Amino acid sequence: MNQSVLEQKKQVVNDITDKLNKAKSIVLVEYKGLSVEKATELRDKCREAGVEYKVYKNTMMRFAFKELGYEDFNVNLEGPNAIALSYEDEVSAAKVTNDFAKTSDAIKIKAGIADGKLMDADEVKTLANVPSREILIAQLAGVLQGNIRNLAYILDQVGKKNEEVAN
Repeated sequence: MNQSVLEQKKQVVNDITDKLNKAKSIVLVEYKGLSVEKATELRDKCREAGVEYKVYKNTMMRFAFKELGYEDFNVNLEGPNAIALSYEDEVSAAKVTNDFAKTSDAIKIKAGIADGKLMDADEVKTLANVPSREILIAQLAGVLQGNIRNLAYILDQVGKKNEEVAN
C-alpha cells in the first residue's frame, strides 16, 4: 500500500474518531437493500432531527471505535453499516433511526452508544421512546405550574382561616 493511500485512510479514521468523540449518542444501523430513494429519505429525516448519517467502511470504524475504547462495539461491524450521530442530545439519533426502521425493513438497528455506555438494539429502541428534552421541560413546567397554583390556593385558604381565628 503506498504512502498516500495510508495517509488517506488515517485521515478517515481520524475524522470518524473526531465525530464519535463529539457525539452525545451514536446508533449503528445495518442497511441491507436500502434503495437510493429510501436512503435519501433517511438522510433527510436525520438532517431535520439534527442527526448526521454517515456510511464508512467497517474497517475504518473498527479502528476509530477501538481508539476510543469501544472495542466491544466492533462485534457489530458486520455487513453494510452506517452510523447516526447526535451532537445535540442522547435521544435524537435513536429516535430518528428507530422511527425509520419501523417503516422500512431495509434498516435494522444493531447497537448504540449514549453517554459513554454501549447499548444493544433493544436498549437503543428504549432510548428512542424517551421524550425529547424540550418535551420533558414542558411537562415539568406544567407540573410545577399546577403545584404552584395549588400552593397559592392552600396559602390563600390558610390566610382566610387565620383571619377568622383572629377575628
